[in-house]
Amino acid sequence: MAFYKVMCLAAGLMLLTQESESQLDVCGKASLNTRIVGGQVAPVGSWPWQVSLQRSGSHFCGGSLINSQWVLTAAHCFETSTPTGLTVNLGLQSLQGSNPNAASWTVTQIIKHPNYNSGTNDNDVCLLQLSSPVTFNNYISPVCLAASDSIFYSGVNSWVTGWGDIGSGVSLPSPQNLMEVEVPVVGNRQCNCNHGVGSITDNMICAGLSAGGKDSCQGDSGGPMVIKQSGRWIQAGVVSFGKGCALPNFPGVYARVSQYQTWINSQISSNQPGFMTFTSTGTNSDLSVTCTGLPPVPTTTPTNTTTPSTTTPSTTPTTPITTTTSTTTTTSSAKATTPTTTITTTTTTTPTTTTTTTTPTTTPTTTTTTTTTPTTTLPPTTPQSVVCGQAPRTSGIVGGTSDATAGSWPWMASLQKNGSHVCGGTLVALDSVLSHAKCFSSSPVASEWTVVLGRLKLNGSNPFEVTLNVTNITLSNTTGTNIAILRLSAQPTLTDYIQPICLDNGRTFAEGLACWAAGWSPGRGGAEEVMQQFQTSVVNCGNSSSSESICTDVFALQQGDSGGPLMCKQGGSWFQAVVLTPPSSSARRRRSSVMTFTRVSTFDSFLTKTLGTLLSPPSTTTTTNPTSASNTTTNTTTTTSRPVSQSSGGRPAHSFIFVFFHLVSLTVCLQLFL
Repeated sequence: MAFYKVMCLAAGLMLLTQESESQLDVCGKASLNTRIVGGQVAPVGSWPWQVSLQRSGSHFCGGSLINSQWVLTAAHCFETSTPTGLTVNLGLQSLQGSNPNAASWTVTQIIKHPNYNSGTNDNDVCLLQLSSPVTFNNYISPVCLAASDSIFYSGVNSWVTGWGDIGSGVSLPSPQNLMEVEVPVVGNRQCNCNHGVGSITDNMICAGLSAGGKDSCQGDSGGPMVIKQSGRWIQAGVVSFGKGCALPNFPGVYARVSQYQTWINSQISSNQPGFMTFTSTGTNSDLSVTCTGLPPVPTTTPTNTTTPSTTTPSTTPTTPITTTTSTTTTTSSAKATTPTTTITTTTTTTPTTTTTTTTPTTTPTTTTTTTTTPTTTLPPTTPQSVVCGQAPRTSGIVGGTSDATAGSWPWMASLQKNGSHVCGGTLVALDSVLSHAKCFSSSPVASEWTVVLGRLKLNGSNPFEVTLNVTNITLSNTTGTNIAILRLSAQPTLTDYIQPICLDNGRTFAEGLACWAAGWSPGRGGAEEVMQQFQTSVVNCGNSSSSESICTDVFALQQGDSGGPLMCKQGGSWFQAVVLTPPSSSARRRRSSVMTFTRVSTFDSFLTKTLGTLLSPPSTTTTTNPTSASNTTTNTTTTTSRPVSQSSGGRPAHSFIFVFFHLVSLTVCLQLFL
């Protein structure tokens, strides 16, 4: 009898502890995924943990289900931690059309990693808590996560999935089916050599082909990079950033999941995700990689450099916050040396460009530098006879991306040092040019700069250009994006090729409105490097504040375009809506095909204080309301066909059989004890 009592007690303990276990017994199983090498379109149910994050029915980032109530994604997908309007869509195959296996959940909290650094892209991970538990099935189930002692050698094949662009600036065609791509792991040493030594931290993992052609892209951000081991799928990375999409010798960069086991478990107190150790076999070719500036392989490190450089991987990222940059814009080197210099007497905080990220837990470095005598009085009011936004030679502008013609954008300025173009700008008053604060972070001395107006080509003849010295540089004083006003040494003579642009002071730019950007960057516009012009459209910002932000379709900006304008025509006059800060060549984030900028009108008080009375367009055109298309880029989906009333806590069907068996056993046991 005593033996039976012991067995009964054991059965009871098993029952009581069953629900406190992690998701290790159910994670990483994709019963409908049977292929070794697949096509581009993922078969239905192949990746049951794949998440589409949406606002107002529009996909903007991916993610992965890691237990019955939590999703792992990228921190850069969120500018705030407010979950209002955010939905998590599971079981989704296409963004358009019918999805019979799909269901959606709202989100109760967004938890970005406390050490997320938008300037270096370090610690680019985020957790989302769902409003109610998920019921697992063949189309919705969690993925396993790489444990802290996982090792990934170069060449290990991984899979990346998402609904992102299929090329730089090339949107996924209708019906926008879930896509999959197989890419090999690239060691951190090789990846550092590719992207620039120091840009790839221990908290990152890379994957891609040296020849290019396969990669994640904009819209895939936050999605999973998974590797199969012993029949289970383990998530090794979270889609983070890269140079363009699928370019040769520039592998995609992902947040390394194995670095965050401690942090993830600290946020999820019960029913924790299933962590599995991934072990590579053979030898690691990455250990032999060398390039200029790359430190030698530590002799105490027997493992591969695609794992953290210490023998025992750290599960707590230690890279500190430095500065904050926009999710749509970063410095050209994607390193921690983002702008930390202020050049004006009115600026007291570090100018950092941020339009779509929240303020990090560590404040930016404060640096103030005054380069010229402070301006203590307002500049004189510009004569009313001067009007803005007139471009007599803009007729016949070609859509898309094309070479500009002389006089097309007569307010465009080339900001130069030592005769070389550095940034763009715009003439906004008779003696002042508007640009971006980032352009002056490494060179704050006004006398080092010149402004060229009326220029078309960086190389070759420019018969209409005028070169002027800069006497003062003044930066705005905000905690996010900052702009700069350059005071010129003289007022240029206004011609068809040199004219000021009007500034947005609170106008409405409706969705669908066609707008333009323009600028110069090396390697574009042929041998003469002719100014390039880009057409885009205003789109719904979704989770961004429309009063402070404006969003457009993606267009191909480069670093030399920084400081230039986004220009929208209303009532016959051109208005500058934005000071551009383009994505850097080595840190282009993988969000959806939307670019978010801070509106010029945000700086209205600074501009008025610095410039005085702003220029106005001709009175005959100021009362005309703009006409705009009513179409938007928001994709409608049918992913809410399943109710959100699940209460199973994410346990699979066999758990109910398990519970039933133990209940019967306990009933028998009770009779033995009575």
